[in-house]
Amino acid sequence: MKKVVVHTHGGPETLTLDDVAMPEPGPGEALVAIAASGVNFIDVYFRIGLYAAESPTAIGSEAAGVVERVGPGVTEVNVGDRVAYTMVRGSYAEYAVVPASKLVPVPAGVSLDLAAAVMLQGTTAHYLTRSTFPLDSSHTCLIHAAAGGLGSVLVQMAKARGARVIGTVSTAAKAALIRELGADETILYTEQDFETEVMRLTGGRGVDVVYDSVGKTTFDKSLKLIRLRGMMALVGQSSGPVAPLDPSILNQRGSLFLTRPSLGHYLATRDELLWRAGEVLSLVESGELKVQISGRYPLSDAAQAHRDLESRKTTGKLLLGVTG
Repeated sequence: MKKVVVHTHGGPETLTLDDVAMPEPGPGEALVAIAASGVNFIDVYFRIGLYAAESPTAIGSEAAGVVERVGPGVTEVNVGDRVAYTMVRGSYAEYAVVPASKLVPVPAGVSLDLAAAVMLQGTTAHYLTRSTFPLDSSHTCLIHAAAGGLGSVLVQMAKARGARVIGTVSTAAKAALIRELGADETILYTEQDFETEVMRLTGGRGVDVVYDSVGKTTFDKSLKLIRLRGMMALVGQSSGPVAPLDPSILNQRGSLFLTRPSLGHYLATRDELLWRAGEVLSLVESGELKVQISGRYPLSDAAQAHRDLESRKTTGKLLLGVTG
């Protein structure tokens, strides 16, 4: 079978499509024929070696497909089930062996490509808006990279909670997109100073929470925009890692809370996984959550998918290996 791996860390060109042996599911595992795999910045981090992993490094952390075989003791799924998963690496492949406890059912009204597109970022947006900082109608949030894969889902989930949503984007077209998704205010960071704009839009109060997936280029300014006892949720670093900081700055800025959450910690049990993924997929099925898919690539074009993702010129989600 075909599988995308990295033998030497580096740029997109280091992604290679290898012929590997068909994996066999062991106890508690299932073999999934992958219909579509999501492309995410965490895949870039593993590709460049920012996150440590085995060599050769398997790439891809979310997918949807059909259960082909099950190993001994599996009770969660059956052969033929349509399933999706996240936080199991190696999804850039034709088949993957996945712990059955990590698989969730895909509703009949949701295509496999939509399920693959929403698992990682949908469950991330779910925990950010419902658990890390539970939003309600009294809150204003700032979402960086609001037209991206995570940002576009975060906008919708934050708005569904009743919050006022301010989003930063790079172009007028992206601003129009996130307004359609529910954003109350948009800031073109390529033309406007987002610090000045946020303070103007909030009457100098600042926002209750910043959801920052950009990191290095936005972090310092964002800390200045948070109201007394508000929160910075640093959920990514697409522009690079944030420099070390003295924790006393959180006191100086108003007794702020800073968290660097991980999806794995918010999917700590199967019950939590089924709750978060179940709600996300139900919202997709009902049409309440719109998933933006901006590119579909065969496995052989994984390098191009990474180039397009890192260019920040895309909106929504990129998928690999879509078959249906």
